[in-house]
Amino acid sequence: MIEFNTFSITARCPKTGQLGVAVSTKLPAVGMLVPFVKSGTGAIATQSFVNPYIGIRGLEYLSLGMGAEEAKDKIISEEQDLEFRQFAIVDADGNTAAFSGNQCEGYYNHFEGDGFVVAGNMLVNEKTLTDMQRTFVIHSDLELSERLLRALQAGQKAGGDKRGKQSASLKVYDTEDYPLVDLRVDEHEDPVAELTRIYEVAKKQLFPFMPEMPKKHNGN
Repeated sequence: MIEFNTFSITARCPKTGQLGVAVSTKLPAVGMLVPFVKSGTGAIATQSFVNPYIGIRGLEYLSLGMGAEEAKDKIISEEQDLEFRQFAIVDADGNTAAFSGNQCEGYYNHFEGDGFVVAGNMLVNEKTLTDMQRTFVIHSDLELSERLLRALQAGQKAGGDKRGKQSASLKVYDTEDYPLVDLRVDEHEDPVAELTRIYEVAKKQLFPFMPEMPKKHNGN
């Protein structure tokens, strides 16, 4: 099993309905297997000894009308090696649910807030999660992508992954079936800082064009 000892935040914006995940870890390409998001449905981070099907099946359950807690219970009822898993769910209404198995490595925990979940394992300390939580809350005036990135920065500053740092990802969906933001740092000595740099470039060179992209209500 691949062990994504990770810190993440999974959230919904109450003003826009946007859904997203920001995550970092000491393994390459965290954006490949941990964050799962679907427009109008929900957002899931699946980590520790990662099972991507928790994200895949979880979004399917949410799309069938299950809430976050019901989807969590469904996943728990069918998951093998449950004690090694950690996952967080936020549904389209902002309801939250999370699970941390008792065989997750190092310091691990999760905290649920109003429309968001912070979760991590193999962390330096609890401060990684509490600082992420506080930062996300105090920046409620910002767009979801900015809030998620600020929270990730706070988690890294507080300690982050006990083993070090290597990759980071930021994924946000709005109303379309394609992402509003999908940025990744797959291998870098300071991935959260690099993700922040890329985000600032995208703000100038990419995001201004997103409102002009084809929309599904136009028949595309």
